[in-house]
Amino acid sequence: MPSAPPAAHRVYTHVKQAVLDRRYEGGTLLTEGELAEAVGVSRTPVREALLKLEMEGLLKLYPKKGALVLAVSAQEIADVVETRLLVEEFAVRRAVPASAALITRLEELVAEQRRRAAAGDLAAVAVTDRSFHAAIVSNAGNTILARLYDQMRDRQLRMGVAVMEAHPDRVAKNIAEHAEILAAVRAGDAERAAQCVRRHISRVKVLVRGEDR
Repeated sequence: MPSAPPAAHRVYTHVKQAVLDRRYEGGTLLTEGELAEAVGVSRTPVREALLKLEMEGLLKLYPKKGALVLAVSAQEIADVVETRLLVEEFAVRRAVPASAALITRLEELVAEQRRRAAAGDLAAVAVTDRSFHAAIVSNAGNTILARLYDQMRDRQLRMGVAVMEAHPDRVAKNIAEHAEILAAVRAGDAERAAQCVRRHISRVKVLVRGEDR
């Protein structure tokens, strides 16, 4: 039988997943005792896990009080959107003409996103959303760029769930926009694909600021 993961890793996974899918929302104060009880460990591995999550920018530790879940700031949203635009517009142009494997993968992800949306699983929809964009970036042939993009994974997932919770109608629109990007990639139209990506990503900032109508 495989051995159980270390206690600190179990706490880390539990808290991180809860923050990313917004079961622990921004502004929530987590205490070591509550987390130790929830995961079934002592307080020592809890401290280790919380320190790691603070380094990743998800929590802020307050001695003798606990850990505060940090809210997604307007500046973070702007920074993520700006970086995604720079990376993804370049990547989709480089990915066209696309391989049959990439097109098949994108088709599978759009289909999966539709299934997850129908089931009402917003956290899974966000994961699939992120996988769709990551597949394009990884096919651009630039490993440094792909690594940079991967570092934004957690922020993208958290923002994605926040947007879909605030704008339920956005889920179907999001899938439709992915289908548009896929169609442009399949047609070998790099410029149209880049335009679709720009419109799609720019909408995130507008939605989170509450400017969408």
